[in-house]
Amino acid sequence: MNRRDSSSENGALLVRSSGQKALHNPARAIPLQGRRANVGESARLLSAIDGIAVLHPNMGRIKIEQGGTPALNSGAGRGSDASRSFLDVRIEETMEIPWRFDKPSLEMARLPSYAPGTDERDRLEEELRRVKMDEIDIPLIINGEEVRTGDLVEIRCPHDHKIVLARAHFPGRKELSAAIDGALVAQREWAPLDGYQRAMVFHRAADILSGPRRFETIAAIMINHSKTPFEAEIDLAELVDFWRFNAYYMQFIYQQQPDDGPEEVNRMDWRPLEGFVVAIPPFNFFAIGGNLPTAPALVGNVVLWKPATSVTLTNFRIMQTLMEAGLPPGVIQFTPFSVRHSELIFSNPNFAGLHFTGSYRTLALLWNKISENLERYRNFPRIVGETGGKDFVIVHPSAELEAVVANLIRGAFEYQGQKCSAASRLFAPQSLWPTLKRRLVEEISRIPMGPVDDLSVFMGALITEDAHQSVASYLEHARTHPDQYTICCGGQIDVSKGWFVQPTLIEAKQPGCKLMTEEIFGPVLTAWVYPDQEFEEMLKVCDQATPYALTGSVFARDRNAIAAAQEALRYAAGNFYINDKPTGAVVSRQPFGGARHSGTNDKAGSWLNLLRWLSPRTIKETKVPAVSWERPYMG
Repeated sequence: MNRRDSSSENGALLVRSSGQKALHNPARAIPLQGRRANVGESARLLSAIDGIAVLHPNMGRIKIEQGGTPALNSGAGRGSDASRSFLDVRIEETMEIPWRFDKPSLEMARLPSYAPGTDERDRLEEELRRVKMDEIDIPLIINGEEVRTGDLVEIRCPHDHKIVLARAHFPGRKELSAAIDGALVAQREWAPLDGYQRAMVFHRAADILSGPRRFETIAAIMINHSKTPFEAEIDLAELVDFWRFNAYYMQFIYQQQPDDGPEEVNRMDWRPLEGFVVAIPPFNFFAIGGNLPTAPALVGNVVLWKPATSVTLTNFRIMQTLMEAGLPPGVIQFTPFSVRHSELIFSNPNFAGLHFTGSYRTLALLWNKISENLERYRNFPRIVGETGGKDFVIVHPSAELEAVVANLIRGAFEYQGQKCSAASRLFAPQSLWPTLKRRLVEEISRIPMGPVDDLSVFMGALITEDAHQSVASYLEHARTHPDQYTICCGGQIDVSKGWFVQPTLIEAKQPGCKLMTEEIFGPVLTAWVYPDQEFEEMLKVCDQATPYALTGSVFARDRNAIAAAQEALRYAAGNFYINDKPTGAVVSRQPFGGARHSGTNDKAGSWLNLLRWLSPRTIKETKVPAVSWERPYMG
């Protein structure tokens, strides 16, 4: 995006002359009666400073006429045109209207309710039946073409594991090599493409996903991820918001330009990275599955996309949407590869970056692999990673009890606790704990769990058998260590049809125990009870007990307590909530990410994340170069 693309909020083109800055005031522009000017046509523009003109976007490029300096008209009232300066100009060259994106409205703010009797409920139920019946074949997408290898992996329904939803083809070394080579070829045209053209691909994809593909995609998310309609809707809406807001943030970044100096013009060339980016999203969020490959691609990068195996079906729906929206072949390569091929990818000299969400252990392994190959690369790779969390909820004695109960249930048990931001450790004061525990047990016992195509349930199943076994091992640890834990309610598992675990509340005797410090990634909330008078000491324990620092919240009416928690836990959470659950970050409102062992904190849902996929170049142009090397002090 060049200098003339930087526009004011109302879209008027700001024009330079005489080396001075243009006025940032579109109200002074004359629109030539709303028509486009012709080459050679003269016009008179309002100006407040000699040699500076403000041009309406329909007029094109101007040339200052010889002797056309402004002259102040006299004899007119204050504020009228006659009281301002005029500048005579001639249209030198016409051009397209500079592109600009208004700040989007949130798709998250207009979710269908799916209440009984609504049209959207009827359409959803029809799509749910179709998704369960149609077993599909998922190819690779390399250079815009479907590729089938015969190396197949079954994608099963978590809450009814007898149902095979799809069979996905996995790439071998031949296909991955072709994908890398094809992406690098595609970047030659994609990277220099005007930002507007790139952004419109994702704007169109957002409209397709939120419009004609909405209900079929919601049904696929529900069945493939075992999400309720609400959880599926906020997932789809988040991806739509990612696509729209990322385009807006890209525009904001491109508009950041350096100052000019005497006889020089300076520009910032916002280049993509040199090489290809690898995107590795998790299973739990459809939105992250789509954002990890598309955020780098939006700003001109090319991407090798490895979707999580268990949700290849829904991620393939994203790829289909992008292709329908006009994504050029090779820009994003859909390649759900096996980890055994990681060496081929991470040893390639053109590897430029990793966009990752998953476990701390996996990110650490990948980071070490990248470090081992560092001297092979043409550039230092960018690593953007969000990992796990052991997310806290702190309850002060002044907290409103029913608000705590409602938000703990939503924060700990929605989507079966399979959120990196899910509430998993609770710090409760002695004075409130007996009542709080009783109310939690009462409400947890009322939570309906089952197949999510039964629209009356609040919880579905865990994503895979491995995930189920992991959570079950923590429950077994609690049962076999009664000196450390008391299971207040829940704790039962059922694998007869799906990977189900009851919502579970456990009381721990010590804040540093296994269940209070390790990420479980399931519907298990562990509580530790602290003496009311030791609130500040408890904050220190919360801060130091676990290596994670993703999300957390405090419930209190006492402002001093809120202030104390906010300060003491400044580095314990990248997203900190006051009187709310620690889940549910919204694009543009709560940019998301944590530090410590929770990741690189590059804040998805803001312009900060996009900066990581850019490698800016500063350009200085001197209008009148020096013709002597000697300095004045030399005499």
